[in-house]
Amino acid sequence: MSNWVSLFSGGKDSSWALYRALEEGLDVSRLLTVHPAGDSYMYHTPATELAALAAESVGIDLVEVSPDDFGADDVDDAGAQGDAELEPMEAALRELAADDDIDLAGVTAGAVESEFQTNRIQAMCDRLGIDLFAPLWQRDPVELAEAMFDAGFEIRIVQVAAYGLDESWLGRRFDADALDDLLALREEYGVHPLGEGGEFETYVVDGPHMDRRIALTYDAVWEGDRGHVEIRDASLE
Repeated sequence: MSNWVSLFSGGKDSSWALYRALEEGLDVSRLLTVHPAGDSYMYHTPATELAALAAESVGIDLVEVSPDDFGADDVDDAGAQGDAELEPMEAALRELAADDDIDLAGVTAGAVESEFQTNRIQAMCDRLGIDLFAPLWQRDPVELAEAMFDAGFEIRIVQVAAYGLDESWLGRRFDADALDDLLALREEYGVHPLGEGGEFETYVVDGPHMDRRIALTYDAVWEGDRGHVEIRDASLE
């Protein structure tokens, strides 16, 4: 049986890619989470510490990689930075591929429009001789959001950084009402309805691929024009 690895942050996009892979019958035998120490060009950074709980709920083994700070807040060459940030992920995949129990067929990824990320992940897959399953790629963002809602995903907004998104968005459920508000903000400020430009980040606390819901308690931390939730406690219900 060919094994797949889901590149996984616990956010809505990587969770949707995992869910669609399972729906397609792909044998996803590992989730792979990279925990950047600071800012990152390639990875979703907020609340990745919750990935282990999500993996437990999904019932798939998690591989975690914790590289040093990428120094992404002070970069002259974004392309070289993206390449460097991929190295720990690629090394982890090479290690998995070398495991006698794993026949690595490919990885799943949640990219929607970012050629910066997708081109690099595709090139990595080419180097490894494996396939890329990217079911969100170039899909209409509103249709994608609605598909997530229809499937029963419960998605929480855990970070915001855009005009029009104030403290009231922290911890808010990303649902049809939130999407309507985001579409209004797209008209006014150009906010992407899936947060593809980093306007907001999410965490999936429940879905059809999960056995148990993740219960969160948190504090909202607001810093001038941006904010995030500080998780105080998280557990499986």
